[in-house]
Amino acid sequence: MSPAESRRRKAAEQLVERGLDALLLSGLQNVRYLTGFTGSNAMLLLYRDGEADMFTDPRYTVQSKQQTDCRVRIAKGKLTTSVLSELRRRRVRKVGFESDRLTVADLEAVKNELPPRASLEPAPGLIENLRMVKDASEIDSIRKSVAINSKALDAALARVRTRMTEADFAAEIDYRSRRLGAQRPSFETIVAAGARSALPHARPGDAPIGAGMLLIDMGAFYGDYASDMTRMVYFGKANARYKRAYRAVLETQLAAIDAVKPGVTAAAVDRVARRTLKLHGLERAFVHSTGHGLGLEIHEPPRLGRRDKSRLEAGMTITIEPGVYIEGWGGIRIEDTVLLTATGCEILTPTTKELREL
Repeated sequence: MSPAESRRRKAAEQLVERGLDALLLSGLQNVRYLTGFTGSNAMLLLYRDGEADMFTDPRYTVQSKQQTDCRVRIAKGKLTTSVLSELRRRRVRKVGFESDRLTVADLEAVKNELPPRASLEPAPGLIENLRMVKDASEIDSIRKSVAINSKALDAALARVRTRMTEADFAAEIDYRSRRLGAQRPSFETIVAAGARSALPHARPGDAPIGAGMLLIDMGAFYGDYASDMTRMVYFGKANARYKRAYRAVLETQLAAIDAVKPGVTAAAVDRVARRTLKLHGLERAFVHSTGHGLGLEIHEPPRLGRRDKSRLEAGMTITIEPGVYIEGWGGIRIEDTVLLTATGCEILTPTTKELREL
């Protein structure tokens, strides 16, 4: 049995539990997870017996046959038209749909032409919950993605120079990542110098990199799976304030990683991070969650935030990324990709976290 077929069978069990006859999937990452298909236009009908029909357009006639092991329907018009035709043919009654992914236009198209006695039932997060725990092939892709990411940073730092712009350095990182085998960045590479590092999601600009702190947040896709890492460098001799703040964030990150174990809630890990920063008087400068899941998407459940009660399980891949951000001064964030194991966790990111001065 292929990995995709095994996943479809697990998902079908969820349909039975929820009393659904079928599930209409429109999120491309979820279609990819259940079929292996990597095209840009597809929908999937998964049935409670584990069978499935994937719908795509003529551009992907060859590709879909090469990548998938379920039935493929090539639609000559809108995918929803072909989906409705199959629902009528099968006389399906209760159809779940991804209410957090299906567009309003597609929802209306299906709802208006739904067969008699059939109904649509919101089923958000059903596949995402299955995706949280990775299998061996997924973990292998994430490991390779992490390795590429780390090597790309080392290669780019060997070429960084003061007066280089943030945008130029971000382009250098992306170039090195591609040369090392990445499919693409897993998000827009963040390079923020000086006071701009206080912007957690700063976009690289034309500002030159000068003496002082530099925040680099980068990721890569390999085999369609993401990695994520943030590191700091300091151009010149780091001052005392930076050293204190850096040590505080590093202590917090290590404490949070130490708290990562199967059975612990995502919120509990977040609390450990906030309590540790509070000891340094920096808890108010921490403005985002402690981390997030990643895989086929750069941001996946669970979210390691105050309110997420999800319990961590072996096989989950998450980030641990506490940070502090002080307007007018700068920001410091340290982030690793971490794998949950049976007894704790493994830090996948090999890049040093020692305070780095260039």
